[in-house]
Amino acid sequence: MKKKSTSSRRQFLQNSLKAGALLPFLGAAHLSLGKESLSADFISEKKPLHPLKILILGGTSFLGPHQIAYALGRGHSISTFTRGKTEPTVHKKLFKKVEQLVGDRNNDLEALKNRKWDAVIDNSGREVKWTKDTAELLKDHVDLYLYTSSTGVYYPYWGKDIREDTKLVTETPAGTEGEEKFEYDYGVMKANSEAEVRKAFGKDRSIIVRPTYMVGPADRLDRFIYWPVRLKRGGKVMVPGKADDPVQYIDVRDVAEFMIRQIEQRAAGDYNAVGPASAQGMHAFIHAAHAAFSSPLELVAIDDYEFLKKQHVHYIVPWIMPEGKNAGSALVSNARAIAQGLTFRPLARTVWDIDEWWHSDAVSEERRQKLLAGPEALMGREAEILAAWG
Repeated sequence: MKKKSTSSRRQFLQNSLKAGALLPFLGAAHLSLGKESLSADFISEKKPLHPLKILILGGTSFLGPHQIAYALGRGHSISTFTRGKTEPTVHKKLFKKVEQLVGDRNNDLEALKNRKWDAVIDNSGREVKWTKDTAELLKDHVDLYLYTSSTGVYYPYWGKDIREDTKLVTETPAGTEGEEKFEYDYGVMKANSEAEVRKAFGKDRSIIVRPTYMVGPADRLDRFIYWPVRLKRGGKVMVPGKADDPVQYIDVRDVAEFMIRQIEQRAAGDYNAVGPASAQGMHAFIHAAHAAFSSPLELVAIDDYEFLKKQHVHYIVPWIMPEGKNAGSALVSNARAIAQGLTFRPLARTVWDIDEWWHSDAVSEERRQKLLAGPEALMGREAEILAAWG
């Protein structure tokens, strides 16, 4: 027999009903946010006095177009360096204003030679060698190097207050296999890439930004999209984990804007780009996310980890089962970044904008159907899981 926390489950359902009475009004309040959000800055602020020349390594995928939109809006000029194979799914028209350099970080950096920029943003550093080569090539021609890292550098996530000075993972233990090896290898790659930036540019010219799970329009990974799609549909919704299981995530636009401002301020240092602004549990996340819609819900909390494991539900981003080496994955401190000006959009706005993008021409119907009914689609298994839970 599976274990159930009857009291907590009943309380969660009661809270859901109470929230449901307000959700139609909350949802309607956010309807006006969607159409303007992909092109307008959320925060009204003065433009910098001195426009900068910024090079983005990458720039056409998820984070890049949002960086470009914000930077151009603030008067900067942008060059991108890509293989010329990826088309942006947001801000397409803005790329007419961007110098687009073509090459390959693996073996062709010719387009970057004998050029000068005020700053470089490295979004595509997927190998340590790539970062080392570009940092060495640009160190005498660029003032600042901003490396897009990850909170994955802290894996395994021990402790309850992971800060920028927490020891980083720099080597994958021998004998590590499977998904755990992937976690280690990714963190090691990012941490060692950071080291190459500092080696070439020095600490006073290096900016390291470590985002947690970035979410928002143009996301190429369908991890978070589950929640906007599922909450909008309504009905009986499975919510994994305990009420207070911590979750962390951040709107990609908040990261993009923070990065550009750090370059403007020449704010060298390491920063955890982590949201939300304050600690949040899984149930609070669900209610805040659903505020984007007015669909009626019956929320079913499944707080038995062993049951979830048997159903192969170990995570639905931003929820990660807080056990073992992932126990502290959502306990990363954002205090330093907030002090340096990191700001956060309301979650309901983020969810609304994701949903609007997801149902636009930018996303194929095949991709949408795969989320709903693909061979491994959780949404397709949800009814079966709920029936087993009882």
